[in-house]
Amino acid sequence: MDRIILHCDLNSFYASVELRSRPDLQNVPVAVCGDPTSRHGIILAKNEPAKKFGVQTAETIWQAKKKCPELVLLPPHHKLYRQVSKEVNTIYEQYTDLVEPFGIDESWLDVTHTLHLFGGDAKALADHLRQRMKQEMGLTLSVGVSFNKVFAKLGSDYKKPDATTVISRENYQELLWPLPITSLLFVGRSAAAALEHYGVHTIGDLARLDREAAASILGRQGCTLHDYATGAEHSPVVPAREQPGPKSVGNGLTFPRNLVGWAELHAGVTELADEVAVRLRGHGLKCTTLQVTIRDPNFKDICRQKRLSAPTYVARELTETAMELIRA
Repeated sequence: MDRIILHCDLNSFYASVELRSRPDLQNVPVAVCGDPTSRHGIILAKNEPAKKFGVQTAETIWQAKKKCPELVLLPPHHKLYRQVSKEVNTIYEQYTDLVEPFGIDESWLDVTHTLHLFGGDAKALADHLRQRMKQEMGLTLSVGVSFNKVFAKLGSDYKKPDATTVISRENYQELLWPLPITSLLFVGRSAAAALEHYGVHTIGDLARLDREAAASILGRQGCTLHDYATGAEHSPVVPAREQPGPKSVGNGLTFPRNLVGWAELHAGVTELADEVAVRLRGHGLKCTTLQVTIRDPNFKDICRQKRLSAPTYVARELTETAMELIRA
């Protein structure tokens, strides 16, 4: 019997949380960014009106302002986002004990063995969750429903905001295979470039490729991605309480364009370090060794690491160490 997996993705999460207390800005282009006083600050999130102007996550404030001069900038409140995320997952846990958070604004729910308690219709349950999220939390949700985690996530990405998409054994080839290969989970620019060199441009191209050929292009990752494309992926939904604690904490961003100059680099590193510091504190950890990885325009990775003089979870200290490594 196929499993029934829901992937729930909160739309424009940071911006949506901020706008709950600013209803006057609901229909205005809004972005949450690292340092609104700095033109080199980075956009962390944007609402739907801002998206219509082409504002992108991870671009600099001055780039975003160029596209949308009326853009309203708000500072982030990471503690609030973590609290809201916790409240949302508490709601999900009322429908199944198998809830796996994926970042702060996404979660998988395995409702295979509990769906009968809520009417037995997966799409109806997804619609109910969207309605409940709107009424109780003031947030919108996109939900993908499928028989595995990867297709459920592709379903939640398929139509946004505030939509339910069912990806079934009958329709997945029609809906998902025409999508670009970069839509697939964990296919970054480097893997996409390697696959496109061999004529693999869509998820369907990868699915039709021989599994061994995928392995010869990308190694073990090629087999994993091939399973993702064909629907053969079957990893379980693992609740947070059963997941082992992290051995390392990191954060990465693919910026919309290459960062140029020390000011832009510093702004980018500051945003990354801030999020890493938040995650460290959330796990009750401190950093002892810091590593910086930079991917250049030719997809070549440059890695440097340094042991800190004293363990820390302070964003400013992580930023300073990272910039020392980059300058060196």
